[in-house]
Amino acid sequence: MSDCIFCKIVEGQLPSFTIYQDGHFLVILDRYPTAIGHVLIIPKRHVADIYSLNNEEAAALMPLAQKVASKMNDYLEMDGLNLLQSNGEAAGQIINHFHLHLIPRYKNDSITINGPQTGQSAKELEQIAKQLNIPM
Repeated sequence: MSDCIFCKIVEGQLPSFTIYQDGHFLVILDRYPTAIGHVLIIPKRHVADIYSLNNEEAAALMPLAQKVASKMNDYLEMDGLNLLQSNGEAAGQIINHFHLHLIPRYKNDSITINGPQTGQSAKELEQIAKQLNIPM
């Protein structure tokens, strides 16, 4: 898409700090990192959200994330790692192009990602589980 910042990065129209790429994905350092070493995995094909990934992209994503995370851990000596991926404005998605954040975490880094707990009852959880029990 002509107005998509990530498509422009993939096409080389905008600079990036690329650390890896293959046929499906570009892996770059986040330009506005939450923590030092914050990485984004971006599909080369314009894909708005997780619902739009094709099976091949979806199957390749997590092995790539694991490989990148391991390399990050070796170099950055992290104490932890958050994987964050948002879909839709209500979830905080700002750029309408799928991207997976790998955010290094360090003890006492004061980064806040986890929100307040909803406190659902066991009965409510059981009802939701039944509704989401989708045959694959």
